[in-house]
Amino acid sequence: MSDRFTLEKEREVAPLPEALTSPCIDNHAHLELIAESEPDSPAIKAILDEAKSVGIDRVIQVGYSAVQSAWGVRCAEAFPGRVLAAVALHPNDAPVTADLEGDLRVIADLAQHPRVRAIGETGLDFFRTAPDGREKQIYSFKRHIQIAKDVNKAVMIHDRDAHREVLDTLAEVGAPQKVVFHCYSGDAEMARECISNGYYLSFAGTVTFKNAPHLREALALAPLNRILVETDAPFLTPMPNRGLLNTPAQIPNTLRLMAEVRDMDLDELCEAIVQNTTNVYGEF
Repeated sequence: MSDRFTLEKEREVAPLPEALTSPCIDNHAHLELIAESEPDSPAIKAILDEAKSVGIDRVIQVGYSAVQSAWGVRCAEAFPGRVLAAVALHPNDAPVTADLEGDLRVIADLAQHPRVRAIGETGLDFFRTAPDGREKQIYSFKRHIQIAKDVNKAVMIHDRDAHREVLDTLAEVGAPQKVVFHCYSGDAEMARECISNGYYLSFAGTVTFKNAPHLREALALAPLNRILVETDAPFLTPMPNRGLLNTPAQIPNTLRLMAEVRDMDLDELCEAIVQNTTNVYGEF
């Protein structure tokens, strides 16, 4: 086990990349899965400090259950200027939670907190949820969309093997003003549809993988003002450290690949992403 953090899992933490010269923001992380700790603990501060040391000075802490979303809100309270929260039930949890309506009420209450700036991650996942659970999953997604509209905050989409269904549900219910596709996984054609609707595409470490040319094609065509970056830490560590434990400090590796794909200056890309992230979530 690494001695850098008290980790939940016995997995080596990826080495630190070269620091950025212009700061940037991690649009999606699960800090409590990196360090098994209280939201205001020295372990969480250590993760944030290490990310800041390489130029990632702010993080969106993302929810996937009622209990964990409340943890995220406390984390955002503990680190003003550094952490904001998103709250939701994960699509895979919605069909199996013991009290879906009660959990949705918790999310609706947390959504009103001033440190909560998005409802997510919500959406559809037809990879892990069997067909008999999809009705509840779709119902939960629609409820989350409505919560986002009720509080006038962004919705953060989890979309796995459900591209058409996610887009159609957003159209059916009526999308909130700000929609973020977390860990964008579609192709260039889907990207064009998202862009035409004014949605944001958030790219994770997957864009650096050799088997993901479709993501790089989507990144290349997306308008600069619709691009975000994320880790989904502790998952999806970018190359060259794929397989090791991911943290927000790994964002520079993803950003360098993104700048190369778009043939643009890295500092300019960072500045644009900071502006886009602030446009979606507001000031930290």
